[in-house]
Amino acid sequence: MWFADPIAQFFGLVSFVIATLCYMQKDDLKFKYFMLALNVVHTLHYVLLDALTSAVCTAIAIARTYSSIKTNSKQLAYFFILLVVGINAIFIVENWFDWFSVAGSVLGTYAMFCLTGVKMRLFFLLGSTCWLINNIIVNSIGGIMLETLAIVVNINTIWRMSSSEQSEVQTTKSIQQLNMKST
Repeated sequence: MWFADPIAQFFGLVSFVIATLCYMQKDDLKFKYFMLALNVVHTLHYVLLDALTSAVCTAIAIARTYSSIKTNSKQLAYFFILLVVGINAIFIVENWFDWFSVAGSVLGTYAMFCLTGVKMRLFFLLGSTCWLINNIIVNSIGGIMLETLAIVVNINTIWRMSSSEQSEVQTTKSIQQLNMKST
């Protein structure tokens, strides 16, 4: 079953490579262009796996990611959330488990447009968990690798950011105590 369609699995592995390059980008614009390429290849991958809900979600993510390059609007986020839920609910979803990719898309869209810092990464972490479950169900080897990487990177980044914030708070308290003692 895992290797029933080697062409589909090949494109999933290409997606994983693109995702790896994407997560290495420090420049937000380069990150988003890699994300565009990832979504194009991943859409083809899901079409070849006959995972139509996943394909629709990643196809909409192409437009979403392109739009996020041009603007950062909450109204646009809500538009893409309604679009992905609406199209899938009306035309695509056939099984209860199809909703995992929709939930992952909604969480990622909200995070991309409406959140920053640790909160954004927590939403991406939840979204990646939904996509990981989806990829296990649809037998996407590259997708499983991709989301596992995303989860590990997000947990590491959340931990580093949280540690940094705690360190900054402690430093601020120490400076305030020194200032109080010197006055």
